[in-house]
Amino acid sequence: MESTENLRLLKEHEITGAVAISPGQGGLPRLVITTPFSQAEIYLHGAHVTAFQKNGEPPLLWMSAKSLFAPDKAIRGGVPICFPWFGPRTGAPAHGYARLTEWNLVATSACPDGRVTVRLRLPDKVGEAPYSGSVEYIVTVGSTLTLELQVNNHSSESVIFEEMLHTYFTVGDITGVSVKGLHGVHYLDKVAGNALKNEDDDVIRFTGETDRVYLETTHTVEIEDPKLRRIIRVEKSGSASTVVWNPWVAKSKAMADFGDEEFHHMVCVESGNVGPAQTTLAPGVANTLKAVLASRPA
Repeated sequence: MESTENLRLLKEHEITGAVAISPGQGGLPRLVITTPFSQAEIYLHGAHVTAFQKNGEPPLLWMSAKSLFAPDKAIRGGVPICFPWFGPRTGAPAHGYARLTEWNLVATSACPDGRVTVRLRLPDKVGEAPYSGSVEYIVTVGSTLTLELQVNNHSSESVIFEEMLHTYFTVGDITGVSVKGLHGVHYLDKVAGNALKNEDDDVIRFTGETDRVYLETTHTVEIEDPKLRRIIRVEKSGSASTVVWNPWVAKSKAMADFGDEEFHHMVCVESGNVGPAQTTLAPGVANTLKAVLASRPA
């Protein structure tokens, strides 16, 4: 009865021809967004964008066929929100609790130019939140996908947190993919025990497990994919960290919600502020992490 009432309330945010709301996989509530340019899907669980596809193109975002859709599990693929920490933490969920929480749907709107905007808010987590404030997520769907994570500190003290838009992209074949825009940047190589290295190559190519946190970078990054004949552009602001990740063979087999061979068709290029770039937010201040995801023919 409660879920039926919740769905009825959510449907008040529907927009004919643009926003439809219904139970998705695992019965979790989802929004299906349709614009003149593209289609997208957002689950309230984790405020998780699980799909974005421009008309006439392959999906921009990658999803694992083995992803779990359950209230206590993170969704594998799409754009998980890592907040208020990134990576493992003893006695707490990896990458924070934001991606395991059902967010509140605040508003939907259709713009005159055809774009659709969805605004979500992270519920208060008493005893868990590292701040007294609010966290909102604004997703704008059009010919591009724009993601904005806004954190407001309403407390009388500074707060510290990490944040990351953990974006999974669809690629034709990881062995032919190259990532451009990080030449000369220092990075922490997690595969090599967090060793500090410098990116000496003009482009990043993939021949094995890759897990790198690029430091002090606000650069726009491009993913060149010759098999799908397209270039994916990741433009960001309010972000000083870029993570590049592909689990390769062994790690793929170790993950229950990741197919053994799926690493061939995905790459993560993530935008945020982690590790040395964690965010310190002064009292009364707001912070916005923004990423604009676009594609064009190669």
